[in-house]
Amino acid sequence: MKVVTAAILIKDQNILIAQRKVGDKLANKWEFPGGTIEDGESPEQCLKREIKEEFDIDVSVGEYIGESVYHYNHGSIRLLAYKIYWVSGDIQLKAHKDYRWASIDQLTNYDLAPADVPIAKELIKNDRQNKRN
Repeated sequence: MKVVTAAILIKDQNILIAQRKVGDKLANKWEFPGGTIEDGESPEQCLKREIKEEFDIDVSVGEYIGESVYHYNHGSIRLLAYKIYWVSGDIQLKAHKDYRWASIDQLTNYDLAPADVPIAKELIKNDRQNKRN
């Protein structure tokens, strides 16, 4: 099973989501950006590297949010989601077709990659609980 990371980058109460390019596995699906953990790399190191490679921004990694396991036709993944914080740089799309800043409530309006759906649902549930308290 491949272990991959997902970045939950929040800015002004919105979360960064990115759309996969045509020709990619899961083309046109939206996702929380991130990528595959390389040998000898921690999830935190992976997120810093992937976000730099995909968007040319520097980030710091915060708390672990949760995980999702999904069995695609092309293989199974274990997706580890972490909150990340923007340190510096301006977004440059290097690996995706598009990106959006979506409110937590808007996440389900996007055609998310299946492994990302449980993470989005958990974020929505936690947000609604926080608003009640």
